[in-house]
Amino acid sequence: MSTKLLMFLVLAGLTALPSLSSDVYLPALPDVADTFRTTAVVVQLTLTSCLVGVALGQLVVGPLSDRLGRRRPLLTGMTLYTLASIACALAPRADLLIGLRFVQGAAGAAGVVIARAVVRDLYEGVEIAKVFSSLMLISGVAPVFAPLFGAQLLHVTNWRGVFVALAVLGLLLVLLVVRNLPESLEPGARRRRGVGLGDMGKLVQDRVFLGCLIAASGAFATFFAYLAASPFVLQDLYGASPQTYALLFGLNAVGMVGVGQLNGRLLVRKFPVHAIVTAGLALLTMAGVVMIALAAGWLGTPNLTLICAVLFVLVSSLGLLIGNANALAMNRTKHAAGAASALLGASSFLIGALVSPLAGISDGATPMAVIQTVAAATALIGFIVLARGHLAGADRE
Repeated sequence: MSTKLLMFLVLAGLTALPSLSSDVYLPALPDVADTFRTTAVVVQLTLTSCLVGVALGQLVVGPLSDRLGRRRPLLTGMTLYTLASIACALAPRADLLIGLRFVQGAAGAAGVVIARAVVRDLYEGVEIAKVFSSLMLISGVAPVFAPLFGAQLLHVTNWRGVFVALAVLGLLLVLLVVRNLPESLEPGARRRRGVGLGDMGKLVQDRVFLGCLIAASGAFATFFAYLAASPFVLQDLYGASPQTYALLFGLNAVGMVGVGQLNGRLLVRKFPVHAIVTAGLALLTMAGVVMIALAAGWLGTPNLTLICAVLFVLVSSLGLLIGNANALAMNRTKHAAGAASALLGASSFLIGALVSPLAGISDGATPMAVIQTVAAATALIGFIVLARGHLAGADRE
């Protein structure tokens, strides 16, 4: 196996780690509630604390890696992740598990935030979009297969064993990083003072970076609304069985990953990346509007097939957006890739934590559809107003 392929696989594993950390644990939630004799609401806080940890951890580790290099913060984070996973397996109380899940998420954030920074260190221009699109193959599949893997683990162990498996994964990533991921940020390119908070402030003031950040965040908002509400919409409202829902969920994931691969292998070679992002956001907005019309009954009585068709278009269009928007944003900086990666990652997870409960604020598909449409339209307007003109002008020069 080539060195380049091994490095890509390590980056893919680091990118998928947050999804694996949260989703592989989902089938074990009832088991946790039974163990601690507590409510589902309390147990769900272990998921929320993990997501918040991932978001805040990126804001710390990303800028820190601009000063210390990529390997030291990454190895420290993965080691702490391994230890936190073991501690989660041994947690005697629910409140301790909630706190330890925050630590686990914050430590695991080192993987995803530094993986993006490493890509920026090693690649330029369109090549960044190609690599991010390839990484989407892993990060898109991980949420689908993680719960299935967790369910299989529960046949041979309990929820504590799931955390032991995550600890083994963390240890494996430590070993892979040591052997296959060399330092990508040379000492001369590192920050000499501070931890990059000023860099994050400057990036937010860069209208092009901000436009790309809004585009990426809007795409993630639509995705998290889909994740949070689709089980109830498709099963409770439109009668899909759990097996049918799992199949539909997998089909949508295949659509997103497939479009992402088409983007990386063909589209970015033929069209400007900013044009692809604009088209993707327009398609996402139109799918959201159609979903609102279906949910409100303006197009007649909706059925499962029609709802699923619109959701497939909506989720698949994310394959045009997430990798490309991140690539355009990361292209804005070479000297502060860690800070840029931190802002992109933290905003995505924080908006996910905000959107998820709002998507289920009432019965029906309307809250999900409204959130998706507003997020997509805001992202489209923000990207066009702040970023697209400058990027198009740069292409013409």
